Amino acid sequence: MCAAIESSTTDSRDDAAFDRLVEAHRVDLHAHCYRMVGSLHDADDALQDTLLRAWRALPRFRGRSSIRTWLYRIATNACLDLIARRPKRVLPIDYGPPGDDDHTQPLRESLWIEPYPDGTLGIAAADAAPDARYEQREAVELAFIAALQHLPARQRATLILRDVLGFSAKEAAQSLEATVPSVNGALQRARRTMEERLPPRSQQATLRALGDQRLRDVVERFVDAFERGDVDAILAMLTEDATFTMPPYATWCRGRDAIAQSWLMPGGPAPRLRYVSAHANGQPAVGTYLLDREAGTYEPIALDVLTLHSPLIAGVTAFRTPAIFARFDLPDELAA
Repeated sequence: MCAAIESSTTDSRDDAAFDRLVEAHRVDLHAHCYRMVGSLHDADDALQDTLLRAWRALPRFRGRSSIRTWLYRIATNACLDLIARRPKRVLPIDYGPPGDDDHTQPLRESLWIEPYPDGTLGIAAADAAPDARYEQREAVELAFIAALQHLPARQRATLILRDVLGFSAKEAAQSLEATVPSVNGALQRARRTMEERLPPRSQQATLRALGDQRLRDVVERFVDAFERGDVDAILAMLTEDATFTMPPYATWCRGRDAIAQSWLMPGGPAPRLRYVSAHANGQPAVGTYLLDREAGTYEPIALDVLTLHSPLIAGVTAFRTPAIFARFDLPDELAA
């Protein structure tokens, strides 16, 4: 690797050499940016900025740290700059109390956390330090991303560097141009906030306990109940305090009765819905399609990310942004 770095720094305009250096880290750098900013599209912007900064800085890289540490330092600072220019992102549950507001007026999308296509997570992350507190998929779960956004930006960066990426206190301090004591203090404050906001059990632990077959059964029953418009079957799959949210709409509801009245009634969901399985944020998800009778096709309307509690569904986050379907390898439409 050192020889590759030395040869690359000889000609900073050698795009092929630069691509070889960063390619093994590109996927996880994007996930890192997503954790920092809470948005798939902002993560795209931050990654592009990171690569541009790294390309420009390559002549000054002398191998005093690993290429991984160097790239994450650049990515973290690119994200901090972006966060300073854009509003904090949240889920509707953190935006306001539950209610029955008008579902027809979405708020601007820049307010909301966006879902993340996690299909490639863990491939490029094999070199993460073994003492990291959180595994890669656990650290993109919706609850984790939402909790991160409540941290001040530098606390957020510190926690991700230390507890997700496994950086040492010295490496984190160098990345943030801070002292080791200040990094350690920020980490302790960030950990306390995360402990207060995270559920007692991660989705990864829940999914492992369920096993692949039982998880498939849950998703298949969810899809079947909705396609048949069976309200009783849907409600039987929910925990008593289940939540339903639908960003970019601020309205959300909690509890079976509220969900039945606000989401499923009157008459329950129409049997003109179709679903395609997907994965988002390390959690099961389904792409939802609505029949367009004139076109004779099913058109995408929402990506539903499911949060499970044992075999029951504790939350549905229905992202009403069908433009993201391609990022989750979901078809543009389904034949009727």
